[in-house]
Amino acid sequence: MLTKKQLDLLDFINKRLQRDGVPPSFDEMKDALDLRSKSGIHRLITALEERGFIRRLAHRARAIEIVKLPESLGGKPAGFTPQVIDGDRPDSRPAKAQPVSNAEALELPLLGRIAAGEPIQSIADNPPNIAVPGAMLSSNAHHYALEVKGDSMIEAGIHDGDVVIIRETSSASNGDIVVAQIEGYEATLKRFRRQGDTIVLEAENAAYEPRVLPLGAVKVQGRLVGLIRTY
Repeated sequence: MLTKKQLDLLDFINKRLQRDGVPPSFDEMKDALDLRSKSGIHRLITALEERGFIRRLAHRARAIEIVKLPESLGGKPAGFTPQVIDGDRPDSRPAKAQPVSNAEALELPLLGRIAAGEPIQSIADNPPNIAVPGAMLSSNAHHYALEVKGDSMIEAGIHDGDVVIIRETSSASNGDIVVAQIEGYEATLKRFRRQGDTIVLEAENAAYEPRVLPLGAVKVQGRLVGLIRTY
C-alpha cells in the first residue's frame, strides 16, 4: 500500500518514462509534487525502491526503472505496509500481558506515547493493556504498543493518534521503522539507517529533515510490525 505522495511520484515517473524514455530529474519531481526540497523526493524514491516498485541503476545518472505498478496505475496488486486494524481505544487494564477470551487476540502493554515529529518521552509507568490480533505477533518475541503523536511518518501511513505495535529488538536493518531511544532518555519513531559511524533517523514527511546522530547516541528498542487505528 502506497501513500498518496508515493503514488503520485510513481505515476509521474511512469508517465515520463513512457513519454520520453528517460525518467524526470529530481527538480522536476520536486516541482511536480509541490515539495519544498529535493530531500523529500529522495525519501519518496527510497520508499518506492524498498517496496519493490522501482529500481535505481548504479553508475548511471537519472537511471530509474519501473519494476511494477499498483492496480490503481494499471499494474498487479502490490504488497502491504504494516497491517491496519480498526478498533476502540483501550480501557485501563492490568499491565501484565495475557490472552483474552478470543484465542486470536493477545493483550499488550500500552507503554505511552511515541513522537513522530520531535522526540518526546515515551515510556509510561503502570501501563494499561490493549488487545491486538495474534496475527500481528511473532510467537518467539516480546511486543508492546505505543500511541503515535505527530505527523512526521504520515507518508508511511502512520498518523497522529495511531497505536503502533512494536516487536522488541535491539537491532535493525537499513530501512526498518524503529523505536529509537536517543541519548538514553527520549524516543522517537523513525526510519533507521546506519551510515558508517552515524545513525540517520529519517521522517516519512517531506517537511522534516533527517536527523544524523553518532552511533553511540542511538539505541534501537523495537521494530514496527503493526498498526491499530481508531476512527
